[in-house]
Amino acid sequence: MEELLSDIRECTICKDFIEPNPVVLASKQSKVIIVGQAPGTKVHQSGIPWDDASGKQLRNWLGVTDEQFYNTNNFGIIPMGFCYPGKGKSGDLPPRKECAPLWHQPLLDEMPNVQLVILIGMYAQNYYLKDKAKRTLTETVDAFHEYLPDYFVLPHPSPRNRFWLTKNPWFEKEVLPQLKKIIKELL
Repeated sequence: MEELLSDIRECTICKDFIEPNPVVLASKQSKVIIVGQAPGTKVHQSGIPWDDASGKQLRNWLGVTDEQFYNTNNFGIIPMGFCYPGKGKSGDLPPRKECAPLWHQPLLDEMPNVQLVILIGMYAQNYYLKDKAKRTLTETVDAFHEYLPDYFVLPHPSPRNRFWLTKNPWFEKEVLPQLKKIIKELL
């Protein structure tokens, strides 16, 4: 596992397009895998996954402390794109497409204790759920029960998603209590 993590951290497959600085956190003991989009600028600088406002919100949604979250016996963090993809017109660019097909399965093969994979955002949901994903992220998250016990689907916890959260109050009332209950049981 350590050799694989080292290979990922040294990966430069996308060097012709972006500045590589792969961010990953996992161990053979990881019980819950978090698959998000890609690191943002702050995480690109720090090298610590979810080390930003989105990460603070995610830990709140999960009902865990920083110590629990960054304990690789609890969580493995495997983004769709391991490096910051750059800035787009309305936020960050999509994650690079090279990463997930190259690294996800070898990582998952090294983690026999995984009991749940949390899919954050449409890129992760479409990649893992394939034709089982609904037409929109909102529909997929609303149907979260359909993907259990293997997957739990979430919107991105970015502060930019305040409008989505306001428009969909059922998420905080119905989905988050279930998520916190499952995470508490797994940890």
